[in-house]
Parts: sequence; structure tokens; C-alpha cells
Amino acid sequence: MRGEKDPTIPGRRRAFALTAAAIAAVAGLAVLFTALNPSPPRSIVMATGSPDSAYYQLGERYRSLLARHGVELRLLQTAGSIENLARLQDLESGVSVAFVQGGLTSAEQSPGLLSLGTMFYEPLWVFHRDKTAESRDVSFLAGRRLSIGPPGSGANAMGRQMIELVGLSARNVQILELRHADAKAALQRGEIDAMFMVAPWENAIVQELLKDPAIVTGEFQRGDAIVALTPNLRKVVVPRGVADLANDLPPNDLTLIANVGSLVVRDDLHPALQYLLLDVASRVHSAPGVFDRGRRFPAAEAVDLPLSNQARYFYQSGRPFLQRYLPFWLAMLAERLLFVVIPVVGIIYPVARFLPGFYGWSMRRRIYRLYGELKFLEADLERRDPGRPVDDIDARLTDLEHRANSMRVPVTFAHVLYELRLHIGLVRSSIAARAPVDQFSSASL
Repeated sequence: MRGEKDPTIPGRRRAFALTAAAIAAVAGLAVLFTALNPSPPRSIVMATGSPDSAYYQLGERYRSLLARHGVELRLLQTAGSIENLARLQDLESGVSVAFVQGGLTSAEQSPGLLSLGTMFYEPLWVFHRDKTAESRDVSFLAGRRLSIGPPGSGANAMGRQMIELVGLSARNVQILELRHADAKAALQRGEIDAMFMVAPWENAIVQELLKDPAIVTGEFQRGDAIVALTPNLRKVVVPRGVADLANDLPPNDLTLIANVGSLVVRDDLHPALQYLLLDVASRVHSAPGVFDRGRRFPAAEAVDLPLSNQARYFYQSGRPFLQRYLPFWLAMLAERLLFVVIPVVGIIYPVARFLPGFYGWSMRRRIYRLYGELKFLEADLERRDPGRPVDDIDARLTDLEHRANSMRVPVTFAHVLYELRLHIGLVRSSIAARAPVDQFSSASL
């Protein structure tokens, strides 16, 4: 009838409610993922060193390569490793990444920092003016004027460590803390006797002093003992003639002590940027050099600080899959979309499979409920004595028949409804078969 409600509405409402709940769950997951995994920042700060230092020059190369991926790297000039470490530990500094010399900290002292691995050797060079045959070892520096680099630099820290190890601290060595460029000029003028300098082979000051006929390159003849006593140090050899083969400079193989420089990050640096930094590091530091034949660096070495999870994965498997084949920011977008799509599919797919079954079950349930009423009605009819009237059963059957005729179901369930109407007709036939007996009984009364 026109004024009656459509009996399919409750089932539709339930299906709509389930769909709405699924959409709400997906939206909640998307919001949660966005909150827990924000997009990487487009700008980060790296603490490096003075403008003439190897750290700063490496930072320039990092900046150029990161710019190709749309990431701005801002370089902060510092005195060196010690200041870099302090900047990383300071939450207010804004520094997220820095080069740090080994042996300056530990996981207990710097709980918020992680390593991306070791990147290069940092030899401790010894340059002096004494050309006596016995002066090749650093022990001759007793009582001399020695510059060990500016305060806050890795050279200063490593120089003091060496002075203690070889026993020079008790022999009246006069320690100066000049910048390397100033120390070089003072050494060439004879104003100081020697200088310590932590720098890679390619450093311009190193190359100039190696070729200066007035300057002697010292060495650590007890390098094996020093390395055995100090695990974070390495022994490296400068081959004879490598600086100037024509003039045979240096005139002998030189044993030097080297530290290893690590790329250190704050533990809150976005994982995607850690992978990007590692990719850049592999481009910058993997070339062969005087102290290694290539592919030695970057290396999965945890000298002072533990490796980050991203570094472990990178050294085992390389860059993440999407970053191998897509530009960085497109890979980030695709990754975020996947992290939203996967849970969406995980929810929508089972819901999509469940909804048709649930809808079918609800349709059958409505029809089978009428079947149940018909079964009770038929059982009442069978229990009724033949002489008793069945008007009440007939009225109940008429109401049931009206409800069945008013029911709207999809075509796929029409046959079940037709079967119900057929069975209602069968029960009505049973009632009609009793009618003469009931009328005869009434007339005789």
C-alpha cells in the first residue's frame, strides 16, 4: 500500500551504517598515519667546520647533491668535531646532521644521536722543521712549540690524545692552538717547530707542506701499539713518493694514525632523509684514494654511536624500493599513498565481500521470519479439532499473506518470496478444506 513503509529500508540502513563505519575507519587510519609519519622537511642544517676545512668542503658537495632532490642543506660553520657534537646534542641549535670524528662520545653520553656509518679516514699529520735523521718519530717534539689546531676541533682533541699516549705531556711540549692556515704560515716562517693537523689526503695545506723542501713529514713509528691501545684509531701508510713521484716526496713510507669520520644524525631526523643522506654519502665517499682502493666507505661501522635502523637496512639492501626508481619527492608521495591505500584496501575489500552476503542474509531473514510465522500457524491448524472454528487462523493467515505480498525484495530473492506465497496458498487450501465441516457444525447447533 502507498502509506506503508518499504520493508527493505532497515536492511539498507544497516548496509549504509557498515559502509559509513568502514569509511570512518579508513579516514581515521589516514589521519593517524599522517600524524605518526609526517612528510620529510625540505630543509635541514648540517654542522661542518671552518670554510677551509675538509668538513665544510664535503658539506658543499652534499649540498649540491641534495639540491638535485629538492632538499636544501644549510651549512653551519663550526670549529670542528667537538662543536659539531655539541650542536647535535643541543635541541635548540636546529642541527640535524654533522660530521663527527671518532672517539669523542658514546651512546651513553649522546642518547639522542645515531650514526649513519663511517665515511672517511682522518689521518693525523705531523709537519715539522727538524731534518735530522732521528726526528721522523714524534718523540722528538719534547720541549718544542707544537700547534694542535683550534679549540673545539677534532685535531685539537686527537692531538691532545696523542701527546698523552706517546708521553709528550710530561716532557714540556709547548702547546699552541692555532688555526691550520695560521699554523702552516707560522711553521714556514720558523715561528713554531711543528704542527698537528687532522685532514684528508686531498687537503690543500697537506699537499703544500708535503712538497715544501723546508718541511719534514713526521710519523708514528709505534702505530701498531697506538692502534692496539685505542680501538677507534686506524693505522695508515703514506707510500713513498706519492706526493711527488718525480722528486721522491715523501722520501720514505710514513706510518700515520688515522681516525674515522662518521656521519651523525639526530634520532628524530626523518627516515627518508636518512636514506637520502646515505645515498649521497655513497656517491661522495666511495671513490678510491691513497688510503683505500675504493668501496671502503661508507661503511657500516658503529665507532661511538649505534647505527640507525635506516643505515642498517641501507648497508644490507640499498635504498628503499620506491627511491630506486622514482625521484625523491615523488617516491615520498607514492610511499604515503601506499601507506594509506594498503589499510584502505585491507578494510574495504573484506567489507565489500561481506556486504553482499550480509544484505542477502538480511533479505532471507525477513522472508524466513514470515516462514516461521506460517509454520506456527500451520501447527495451530493441525492441532485444532475438526469441529472447532478456524476464523482466527484464517485472519492471521490473511495478515501474513498481506505482509508477504507487500514485501519488496531484489530480483535475486524473488523466487524465495514466490515460494513463501505458494506455501501460504497451500495452508489456505487446508483451511478451506475445513470450511464445510465448520459450517455444518454451526447449522446443527
